[in-house]
Amino acid sequence: MNTQQTVLASCYAVNPYKGSEDAMGWNFVYQIARFRKVIAVTRKNNRPHIEKYMAENPDEVYQNIRFLYFDLPYWMRFWKKGSRGAMIYYYLWQKGIVSFIKKQHLNFDIVHNLNFHNDWTPSFLWKLKKPMVWGPVGHHPLIPKQYLKDYSKKYLIKDRITWLVKNFFWKYSSSLKRTAQHSNHIWCMNSGVSEKLNIDKNKYSLYPSVASEDFYQKDEIPQKSDFIVISVGRFVPLKGFDLTIRSFITFVNQLSEKDKALCKLVLVGTGKQRAFYENLIKESKMEKLIEIVEWIERKDLMKMYEKSSVFLFPSHEGAGMVIPEALSFGLPIICLENEGPGEFIDHKCGFKIPQHTYNETVKGLSNALLRLFLEKNLQKEMSMRAREHFLERFSWEKRGEHLHTIYNQIYNEKNYCHTPAE
Repeated sequence: MNTQQTVLASCYAVNPYKGSEDAMGWNFVYQIARFRKVIAVTRKNNRPHIEKYMAENPDEVYQNIRFLYFDLPYWMRFWKKGSRGAMIYYYLWQKGIVSFIKKQHLNFDIVHNLNFHNDWTPSFLWKLKKPMVWGPVGHHPLIPKQYLKDYSKKYLIKDRITWLVKNFFWKYSSSLKRTAQHSNHIWCMNSGVSEKLNIDKNKYSLYPSVASEDFYQKDEIPQKSDFIVISVGRFVPLKGFDLTIRSFITFVNQLSEKDKALCKLVLVGTGKQRAFYENLIKESKMEKLIEIVEWIERKDLMKMYEKSSVFLFPSHEGAGMVIPEALSFGLPIICLENEGPGEFIDHKCGFKIPQHTYNETVKGLSNALLRLFLEKNLQKEMSMRAREHFLERFSWEKRGEHLHTIYNQIYNEKNYCHTPAE
């Protein structure tokens, strides 16, 4: 391990027992510590989970990790409830940690704004006057209007207002401009980031942020006799479960009764749109072929991946933590051709369906399902390639190696390795 450098990382969300941003926070801190020392600043409510996990799962890498816990005073956060107000509080928290860090009198070489951020939320770590890494920085593209036709107008209005707010920050936020200007390297998780922030090509890398542990860890992927389609996520318009359900229904309605009996769609998740999705299923008389499973233990979810044949994920988001999990089990991916999941896969391990009219999109997704069902060799080839794609690009170790490269570049550029004069 390279212990010459110490990285100070702001990690708003860190919980090794959770998924999504919390899991990313934990895994990124661990990956930094594989190569150098890290001082990770996170919220106080993460402390019990971090300490419990580290006690239950001892690892010599922890010797390189030091956690500091910070929160704003109660009067500045009493109004925050769960995800409500999270972005406002995060903005204030980011401002607050600068003075908190200065008071600790810490020694570090690089600052890194590590997680829970996007391309319209500024960081203030550059005020610490050290070389700075920003990212992975995300970008959620605007959801095309045709994909929101079945949802309430309130959601469409909220989505468009959010887009206007983002545009305001992109155009007028001096703090955001300073964040980009003072960053030595910006890790962009999709192509939209560099376009919106107009970043010099020598200043950023384009690399997915999402990754997964290797839960499968087997040499071969067996051919399945049935055809189980799985999709995982929150039941919100962003995730596109209406497209998932309708494309599956269109697909199975093209099959004989014998072939229909081999097929099943499993939706794993919960959320405000559950009733709407249940009505879609009921109206189509598909209760026997489509199952909704509430959130389950992670180990049980992994068993479901292992039994499945394909991962159907027409999400409109700019990321997708579940994609690497599915790839690790050798599941071909069917998604939209967008700046999120569409940039994570290639034609060898899945299908990227162009964003078109609503009905054309449903048709494209269903045709992809039909091809995988009928062409067993294609399904096998894509499955093998999905597994290879995961190992090549989506393991946490690959994320750690990318970070290691970024830090080394900064180290060399700034010539922080002081060698004695001859």
